Amino acid sequence: MADEHQEPERHINIHFDPKQMAGHYANFANVSHSDYEFTVTFARVDHEVEEEEVPGVVVTRVNLSPKFMRELIDAMQDNYSKWETREGIKNLPEYGGPDDAAGSGPAGS
Repeated sequence: MADEHQEPERHINIHFDPKQMAGHYANFANVSHSDYEFTVTFARVDHEVEEEEVPGVVVTRVNLSPKFMRELIDAMQDNYSKWETREGIKNLPEYGGPDDAAGSGPAGS
């Protein structure tokens, strides 16, 4: 008879300091790698400066294993796809998007 024992479902319960709730704003990221890990460096860059050297400050740096990097890429692609779909729906004329000149969609009702 086959063993029907199943592992109980696990839930991750993450806690962090309330001072970190706001997170960090970044408008630039650099990704590098070695044989053992990926490093993602997030920075805030002043794009309005018209000088040859653009000033910026690192806000955080994260090191990831290759396996976790793959999982992160998959999660980001999934979430971006969902966001893109939602934004596309908002722009449909029947939903009062920018092409809805008559204002007949729900947003214009």
